[in-house]
Amino acid sequence: MACPLEICVDAPDDLAAAIAGGADRIELCSALALGGLTPTPGLIRAAQSCPVPVYAMIRPRGGDFRFSRAEAQQMEAEIAAVRAAGLAGVVLGAADPAGGLDLPLLRRLMLAADGLGTTLHRVVDTLPDPVAAVRPVMDLGFERILTSGGADKAPAGAGVLSRMIGLAGSRIEVMAGSGVAAENVPALAAAGVRSFHASCSVTDPDTGTRRIDVAALRALRDAVNRVT
Repeated sequence: MACPLEICVDAPDDLAAAIAGGADRIELCSALALGGLTPTPGLIRAAQSCPVPVYAMIRPRGGDFRFSRAEAQQMEAEIAAVRAAGLAGVVLGAADPAGGLDLPLLRRLMLAADGLGTTLHRVVDTLPDPVAAVRPVMDLGFERILTSGGADKAPAGAGVLSRMIGLAGSRIEVMAGSGVAAENVPALAAAGVRSFHASCSVTDPDTGTRRIDVAALRALRDAVNRVT
């Protein structure tokens, strides 16, 4: 079986492009330029007919991952909207003022997301030691962790990714994201990565908008297919 490839999108046209390019799963966001925020109701509706699982980002604003009580309530409402729309899952993350994971808030959000698929997003890469987060994230019941191994780009974090994967075993999926492209899949695979996340995006020089480069996505799909 081919390793899974998740593609993040923030526009309706990119949903079709991601499917055409071979995505196994979609991470649905708005404002990818800000790192991805909760998708709009219209974008969620557009994703309801996707033939692959769609996980919606739950992040009410850009900036840090320390959320107020009001923002926590907003995130619970956004999870409820994703559930009502029939999407497959949600992508969550929260940090505390000390720079660790906000475990009480994450427990609360996981309760709200009960029955949905759950991914811990790259809040883990803001922690002093992403490896140390693997066990508590497993204990929270997350399905997977999206991470670059604490580096700006996943290839630079390959050593940490390898340690996270070793600790995770079969209990939780560790998915490499940030800077993932066809040319670095072999090196990531050599570090033990068997799950990949990318945007494969380019910026239109005329409009300044981003879009999926389907040729780059197909090349990435082919490279991931060659991982054994």
